Amino acid sequence: INERHFERLSRLLPQEGDADDPAGQIVCGGQTDRVDRYIAPTVLFGTSPDAPVMGEEIFGPILPVIVVQDAREAIEFINARSRPLAAYVFSRNPKTRGVFERDVNAGAIGYSLPLGHLISSRLPFGGTGESGMGAYHGKEGFRVFSHKKTVISKPLFPDTLQFIYPPFNDLRQKLIAIIGKLV
Repeated sequence: INERHFERLSRLLPQEGDADDPAGQIVCGGQTDRVDRYIAPTVLFGTSPDAPVMGEEIFGPILPVIVVQDAREAIEFINARSRPLAAYVFSRNPKTRGVFERDVNAGAIGYSLPLGHLISSRLPFGGTGESGMGAYHGKEGFRVFSHKKTVISKPLFPDTLQFIYPPFNDLRQKLIAIIGKLV
């Protein structure tokens, strides 16, 4: 987008020749061109959970891969951090999918389709917590950027509700009880 973002993303990439870089190793991509502000789609493997690339939203073509033993460890890893805008699960197992849907609080869950929740403008898009509040696109966008205003009215004269104002004598209490049963 601009020089500042190019610099920010470039700093997230592993330093060339540093085998112990917490960002991990570049599996593919990694090429950059400062003049064109181009960063090739890049996959990082062996990224440390504490690496700078894991500490902020990337908003760029960098995909760090974190290795976990099973779905439960993946969910614990996700839930130990800020709520993600989206979580992508690559599993055909219905139980694994169900556990992610139940236990991961994200704006969207995608199965085997990264960014799939952006395909249709009719699907709501949005997050929870730090990744955003509410959802937009299509009907949801209309709702989130609209405000329903309640408007009620009653005539000033005659004041048909005068009998429910204090002081409450026996007659007024009986009238309130009768009307309460009708409503």
